[in-house]
Amino acid sequence: MRKLIAIIYSVMAFAVMSAAQSSRNADPDGITGEYEVIHQGENTKVRVTKDTDGTYRAQVFWVENRLDEDGNVRLDEKNPDKSLRHVECDKIVLMSGLKYDSDKQKWGGTKVYDPTRGIRANVVCEFLSDDSLCVKGSLLGFSQSMYWRRIK
Repeated sequence: MRKLIAIIYSVMAFAVMSAAQSSRNADPDGITGEYEVIHQGENTKVRVTKDTDGTYRAQVFWVENRLDEDGNVRLDEKNPDKSLRHVECDKIVLMSGLKYDSDKQKWGGTKVYDPTRGIRANVVCEFLSDDSLCVKGSLLGFSQSMYWRRIK
């Protein structure tokens, strides 16, 4: 009997989590907010906003180790676009033009920029729970998922 009750509770918890995930994914503006991102040893905070054209933009607004060993603000030195290598590390745009796909209930249609490696990859974003956004970058058949934790 205890096993049956445990199974029922597990199924109910899964159903509640799935409903929360699908409701967040069903709202195109549900992606907006602030996230903590830990990637390649870098601890950052990212803000996702909606642009006037209806697409979404993700931009870094805080970096744990903002200064280099000489006390200077770190710059986006690995950016393949040389005109952006002067951008301060806490102002880097990671994605712009992100679009919501209502059929798939995911965001994509653009590229994500990885400033730790200086590469851009195709991106798909979806919520795994109310506070966990999976950001999956794919390039040349390889992919990597990052999990952004919602903080606001």
